[in-house]
Amino acid sequence: MKTLRLILGDQLNYNHSWFQKVDEDVIYLLAEVKQETDYVRHHIQKITSFFAAMREFSKWMSSKGHNVKYIELNDPENPHDFSDLINKIIESKKIEKFEYQLPDEYRLDEQLKDFCQNLSIENEFFDTEHFYTSRTEMQVFFKDKKQYLLESFYRHMRKKHNVLMNGKEPVTGKWNYDKENRKKLPKDQQVPTPKSFDNDVTEIVKIIDEKGVDYFGNIEAEKLVWPVNRKQSLDLLDHFMNDCLPLFGKYQDALTDRDWSLFHSRLSFSLNTKMLSPKEVVDRSVEEWETRKEEISIAQLEGFVRQILGWREFMRGIYWAKMPDYESLNFFDHSKSLPSWYWTGETKMKCMSHAISQSLDHAYAHHIQRLMITGNFALLAGINPDELDDWYLGIYIDAIQWVEITNTRGMSQFADGGIIGTKPYVSSASYINKMSDYCKSCHYSHSKKTGEKACPFNSLYWQFYERHRDKLSDNHRVGMMYRTWDKMGSDRKTEYLKQAQYYLENIESL
Repeated sequence: MKTLRLILGDQLNYNHSWFQKVDEDVIYLLAEVKQETDYVRHHIQKITSFFAAMREFSKWMSSKGHNVKYIELNDPENPHDFSDLINKIIESKKIEKFEYQLPDEYRLDEQLKDFCQNLSIENEFFDTEHFYTSRTEMQVFFKDKKQYLLESFYRHMRKKHNVLMNGKEPVTGKWNYDKENRKKLPKDQQVPTPKSFDNDVTEIVKIIDEKGVDYFGNIEAEKLVWPVNRKQSLDLLDHFMNDCLPLFGKYQDALTDRDWSLFHSRLSFSLNTKMLSPKEVVDRSVEEWETRKEEISIAQLEGFVRQILGWREFMRGIYWAKMPDYESLNFFDHSKSLPSWYWTGETKMKCMSHAISQSLDHAYAHHIQRLMITGNFALLAGINPDELDDWYLGIYIDAIQWVEITNTRGMSQFADGGIIGTKPYVSSASYINKMSDYCKSCHYSHSKKTGEKACPFNSLYWQFYERHRDKLSDNHRVGMMYRTWDKMGSDRKTEYLKQAQYYLENIESL
């Protein structure tokens, strides 16, 4: 039976069972379509990395003898829509059956479901053979529960997949070492040179420009640093295990302008495109710990395992349990526009300027830069989560909606009202100063609450709590904040609120 199989840009699984057998009657389709470049404005490194990885995957498949049809962005026959393209190939190649792997994004899942309902030929979908869990496993695990708790799901995953377990108990007698993994980076701490690659994507950038794709961000087209095939992904994995894992957990929350990568793995692009599997990454990290226990403490390893085995699968589970309603949740009814400097980094706040500029330069920022700097400010300022979603989805190389929107709308903005987080993740300048070296060279003073050059995070922090008292006062995790606020004198509270209002009214000049 002549079969057409679609492979999406985030389905580059070199070990998928589809590729174990060569069949000349099976055509594999990969396509660069404006449907995917244009649904949100993307960072140029994100677009080029996806296209480069797809092209590498296509070459690999062809080298194994598979029949591959690759449609480039500038192909004159490219309709730039998956449905139209598939129909075109079905007709021209006299295809008798259409097959696809389940997409990880709701919009593509719906598109392909609708498409197949109208197909006159046989069709079938398959699993991507990537995640530890099925789409619905977490939903079943938390059946009838209002809130989904990561810790209980994480322990379930550890037990089910026998990761760092001694029978039914954790191998060290302790499940979680999170409290040991919150250190500021010392001045004299050496940081490994980031592992990077010199992928030449000048031709891809040229085609993107010729087709008028709207993008933002910076790129060295002759030296794209991101891995674009499985070999490079494995090289990056080796680098993390050898040079970064020993101090990963300890400094995973640290904020600094001394380096853009620190001890982070930066494996998320390789994982989210499926060039690496979560299981092989977790298994490799455990093996590394078992052979280097004197060098790698359990706290370093457990923090990393929790991110992949726990958090990554947890976020995907919430995505499929709560979509499509989840993408429109706005618990605080925030409606302010995203400041224009989110697209340039041109703000006097050092922490924001560095986090945004780094993101524009590398299409990357680590989780605390995203959560407690750019996300924290947006939440305090009352930014519309729709606009913030688009920004996060566009600017980061690893941002695919299933992982982006749960972290943004849920964890970062509390727009889901507490499905993911038990409290809003907001802070004043005190936390930022504690975890970073940003504040020492900032235009604003982290210790000043009001007056000239007072850090905006300070007054906005208290205004946020006062503004949303009706929705947060019963939350036991923030009760202390309201008790502290209520003990302040009325004059002091008025000063805070006036300062915050002034900053909001002049947000573009901060």
